[in-house]
Amino acid sequence: MSAMTIRSLPSETHRALKLRAAQNGRSTEAEVREILRQAVQPRVGLGTALQAIGREVGGFDDLDLRRDPALPEPADFG
Repeated sequence: MSAMTIRSLPSETHRALKLRAAQNGRSTEAEVREILRQAVQPRVGLGTALQAIGREVGGFDDLDLRRDPALPEPADFG
């Protein structure tokens, strides 16, 4: 694993990191690792997420996706 030193970190930032780490039940070092991991992790778009869900449930080939030919009733606001 690699190591990194961060110099000139403002004391307010360090205190905020320590607080955030405590709230998440981690050490400050583990919290910084998690923040960095999330910062560089590729974002997953909605389409990609839906595709992954579809694969998890076995795909959509067996779904009945026919439309109901009946026209909807208009809303009655009276």
